[in-house]
Amino acid sequence: MQIVLKNGDKLSVEQNATAMDAAHAVSEGLARAAVAAKVNGKLVDLSHVLSEGDALEIVTLKDKEGLEVYRHTCAHVLAQALKTIYPTCKLAIGPVIDNGYYYDVDFKTPITMEDFAKVEAEMKKIIKSNLPIERFTLPREEAIALMSKYHETYKVELIQDLPKGEEISFYRQGAFIDLCRGPHLPSTGKIKAFRLVSIAGAYWRGDEKRKMLTRIYGTAFAKKEEMDEYFEMLEEAKKRDHIKLGKEMKLFALLPEGKGFPFFLPNGMVLKNILIDYWRQIHRREGYVEVQTPIILNRSLWETSGHWDHYKENMYTTKIDGEDCAIKPMNCPGGLLVYKLHPHSYKDLPIRMGELGIVHRHEKSGQLHGLMRVRCFTQDDAHIFMLPEQITEEIKGVVRIIDEVYTLFGFKYHVELSTRPENSIGSDEDWEAATNALRAALDELKLPYVVNEGDGAFYGPKIDFHLEDSIKRTWQCGTIQLDFQLPQRFEIDYVGEDGQKHRPIMIHRVVFGSIERFIGILIEHFAGKFPVWLAPEQVKVLPVTDRAAEYATQLVKEMTALGLRASADLRKEKIGRKILDAELEKVPYKLIVGDKEVEDGTVSVRRRGEGDVGAMEKQAFFDLVRKEDREKTIF
Repeated sequence: MQIVLKNGDKLSVEQNATAMDAAHAVSEGLARAAVAAKVNGKLVDLSHVLSEGDALEIVTLKDKEGLEVYRHTCAHVLAQALKTIYPTCKLAIGPVIDNGYYYDVDFKTPITMEDFAKVEAEMKKIIKSNLPIERFTLPREEAIALMSKYHETYKVELIQDLPKGEEISFYRQGAFIDLCRGPHLPSTGKIKAFRLVSIAGAYWRGDEKRKMLTRIYGTAFAKKEEMDEYFEMLEEAKKRDHIKLGKEMKLFALLPEGKGFPFFLPNGMVLKNILIDYWRQIHRREGYVEVQTPIILNRSLWETSGHWDHYKENMYTTKIDGEDCAIKPMNCPGGLLVYKLHPHSYKDLPIRMGELGIVHRHEKSGQLHGLMRVRCFTQDDAHIFMLPEQITEEIKGVVRIIDEVYTLFGFKYHVELSTRPENSIGSDEDWEAATNALRAALDELKLPYVVNEGDGAFYGPKIDFHLEDSIKRTWQCGTIQLDFQLPQRFEIDYVGEDGQKHRPIMIHRVVFGSIERFIGILIEHFAGKFPVWLAPEQVKVLPVTDRAAEYATQLVKEMTALGLRASADLRKEKIGRKILDAELEKVPYKLIVGDKEVEDGTVSVRRRGEGDVGAMEKQAFFDLVRKEDREKTIF
């Protein structure tokens, strides 16, 4: 029989050949590198039996899916090791996550990270044994009986909750059997480098009313060198932790009186307002108008938008005058109401409407993390109402803004096209048209992208921008969502050239995403060492003598008048102490002034990261800092 390879070539294989047989037929090198396969777009084991005309792609560790299969198999090796050492423990779930995996386990006697050494030793034995990993399926009742036999009550519950008719698959490695959709590596010996990382508590199924399980985190890499690089990155990330630096630099506070609701301090507000001012500057240039919509709107609005049915568990609700209301989790419904206030002609479109809206979303307490995961944040939203023929140009315009912003901050990025999720609204035709329009814009821009199946918004597909920071971590920030649904649900229209009413198309888009989260990313990206234009304090003047203190105060007044952010350290401290404190505060420039500088009208300049750069005329220094501020220089 014949199958079709990724490049379109046809390959002849024997009847009942597996994906691994096909890999061998292509080359022995490919077979050695293979960890899984895609057959007709579905990720499967290498033992999967092929059929006539199947489209086959061999997956290796160079592919994202390949590394996920590798790590998921390592999670099963962890589970087998735990069952060997702690026979009475009960297994829950063990999914792959970014950079690793975890397994939730119910132990009779709690374990700690001190137990990791013996667990890792047992995992190494399992890997060295190179146990074949075999998939098999069972009917529902037999599957329940099998897991009941091993007292795996959590697995039994998972099986009972599966839809009737769904295939129930298991994987066997040696004497160990686990419930799993797969796929997996062909044998345990394929794992070359792994490590257990940390331990935490996790409620079963994320339900605070259910039992607290032990979550063991681990990671695995194709090579030891890659794993070593990863842990070096983690150590660097600890130094850059935005929660730690935010506290030291007095940017924001996280208080128990408002869990998930950060307090911005004066320095943090300076930084936040700089970002907002920059946002307004580029959006005015690009023809956006700015609006502000209410934070609380009534239930009927959220029913119209679909949020009441599709997003209610993430919303905060209340009653006002006996009427159900919700605090907005998104700005878009308010923007649609603004559009509806006045009639529009095709000549008015596109209308680019921006909003720096404060939104609230209910996040579980265990998911909160600094500024990265909060319950209240400022979304730099914009909604573009346009004609169908304007879609491509408008998407290109948004991409241009996002590229300009990320490049300014020194970020690289990659793009994902996210398609229709299960929990969605609208017709197949609308979804296909919207998805094809996004594809066309990306193709026209010649912008490389990967498809993220099923991760679109419930009302439309989207383009997501994942930026890479200075230590190569990725963050999803910018997004462009194409929406055919909300214009229909809100019955918005415009009068076309034919004099008839038509529905506009709508784009939802953000650049920063959440300004709070973007600040957290910036803190870690720059390790708190903000470039001059972003630094809450740009210059610190450090007088050496009492006479110089007056000169320092005058310098601050002159810089403030020029729009610079400066202060003087007038404490009765030694100059070494003042320099050290200014360094800890990560101020870009320190000016050391003594009697000589007073007499000469100069300043002795210390630049962050470089130390003493010598004496300068004060006006020359002012011009230097103003130039860096104006040009938004990053050093």
